[in-house]
Amino acid sequence: MNIYEKIGLKRVINGSGKMTALGVSKISDTVAETMKEAGQNFVVIDDLIDRVGEMISEVTGGEDTCVTSSASAAIALSVAGLITGKSLTLIERLPDTTGLKNKVVLQKGHAVNYGAPITTMIRLGGGIPVEAGCSNEVKPEHVEEAIDENTIALLYVKSHHAVQKGMLSIEEMSEIAKKHSLPLIIDAAAEEDIHRYLKLGGDLVIYSGAKALCGPASGFVTGKKQYIDAIKMQYKGIGRAMKIGKVCMMGLMKAVEEYSKRDEKTVVDEQMRLAGLLMEELKDEPKVETSIVQDEAGREIYRVQIKLNEKLTNMSGKDFMKHLREGEAEIHVRKHYANLGIVNVDMRALTESDIKFIGARIKEILK
Repeated sequence: MNIYEKIGLKRVINGSGKMTALGVSKISDTVAETMKEAGQNFVVIDDLIDRVGEMISEVTGGEDTCVTSSASAAIALSVAGLITGKSLTLIERLPDTTGLKNKVVLQKGHAVNYGAPITTMIRLGGGIPVEAGCSNEVKPEHVEEAIDENTIALLYVKSHHAVQKGMLSIEEMSEIAKKHSLPLIIDAAAEEDIHRYLKLGGDLVIYSGAKALCGPASGFVTGKKQYIDAIKMQYKGIGRAMKIGKVCMMGLMKAVEEYSKRDEKTVVDEQMRLAGLLMEELKDEPKVETSIVQDEAGREIYRVQIKLNEKLTNMSGKDFMKHLREGEAEIHVRKHYANLGIVNVDMRALTESDIKFIGARIKEILK
């Protein structure tokens, strides 16, 4: 019985991925031990923010880094920092941006909802989101013509939630940003590569600390020091409402350190091994077809895709998911194609015993 079952909640088997709604990821024993020690001692928080930022920057290659309570907070604080600069008067005035430059241009296909609208995070920082182009096609002219004298930044969203075709690339957005002397913010919250997006032209790149990095609830924005300095100062203003504490800062720092030393091939091999076990569990089940698919956004994440034969099952993808959640333990899978009778099972949080449980439950549902 795990700690959540002890307080009367149902056990969850996470075949969905690193999702906020399910608690994101598992922290390692060493991250947990670091957090315990941090919680039992005192430190000057401003000094800790600077030191953790320096240490994370050594890994990312950024000039500096500001730690935050989440990737969403990092978006809001980045926008706020670009609006106010280092002016304490303006920092204390937010969220009122009357008369200030505050527009952030993003592609329409990037105006996603990942549990909350990304445009809300822009507004939280005092910004006004400006969507350029159409939901399935954006041309350079769309972005350039959306820029005016009140634009403070361009925002690129690197996510499986975003439209993947018909959008401008990071390189194209970076070129436009440079042409108009604007910073490019890249939201790479769930991305696996914590070096690539600065190299591709991001001036500020945002990551979740709890997703790929397997840290505690946290995030950070890394990039150019002139902007990071202003972002850190937001903790004297709106950032106070989204501050990160010493325990999560130290946990994040340890998680980044461990992540930088991981063997990516070993990680992928383990995903493929577990995927093979689940396919083996279901190989004799005539009511489903299984295959291994890669993440839609091109990350090195591999999942088992289960396609229902709806004629044989007389069951929709949504009904199938509902049944998976109704057993002894709630099994959560990826729902993005459920309307097509397809669900994907993410391997990253699963164990062999989880795989066997999922296989047995699916067979029970399909009887």
